[in-house]
Formats: sequence, structure tokens, C-alpha cells
Amino acid sequence: QVQLVESGGGLVQVGGSLRLSCAASGRTFSGYAMGWFRQTPGKERELVAAISWSGTLTYYPSSVKGRFTISRDNAKNTVYLQMNSLKPEDTAVYYCATALDFYGFRRSYADYWGQGTQVTVSS
Repeated sequence: QVQLVESGGGLVQVGGSLRLSCAASGRTFSGYAMGWFRQTPGKERELVAAISWSGTLTYYPSSVKGRFTISRDNAKNTVYLQMNSLKPEDTAVYYCATALDFYGFRRSYADYWGQGTQVTVSS
């Protein structure tokens, strides 16, 4: 059974930093891209970062570019999201996802999803 388990969420003040982790298990993820999405109540799920299997391709929307950094450790089947200069509008549930199609993330498509971790930025 495939599992994506996120960790590292929590409460942080404006301007602070958090590092999210997502550990994948249950199958081989060779060739899979990984991404992070976020969602707030009443809004669609938003892609905030994606990285290809090799790490040579990354994607960030303008809302987080320059503040968020995605990275991965394929030996550990783990993807990270370093979030700096956090703003109240970054408050959301953050989901890890994985897919064979890197570009599919732009259509909010993923093969597997994690359960999510809450990030709250207080002002």
C-alpha cells in the first residue's frame, strides 16, 4: 500500500520558516516527480512546488517563488519543502503528492496523495 506521510507543519509567526517533509513508502518511486499542494477551506487545491525525479526540473507559482524551495532525497524516498518569509496567506493544509507526469501537477493531477499537514502563520 502506497503511503505519503507529511510532517513538519505547525504554527509559525509572520516572517518565520518551516520545513515540511514527506516520506514515501509502499512501492518504488523511481521516475516519479513529487510536489506540494496547499488548500484552504472553500478554495481549490493549489500547486506550490514540484520537482522532477532527477531534480533538474522545478516549478513554483509566483505566490511562493523566491520564498519556497523544494528538494528531494531519492535514497530516502523523501521530498522536502523549505518555506521562508512566511505570510498569513500561506496558512493552509499542505499536501504531498507524487506522479509520473511532472507536468500533470499543473493540472492538479497526481497518482498518490498524502493526508496533509496544517501550516498556520500568525500575524
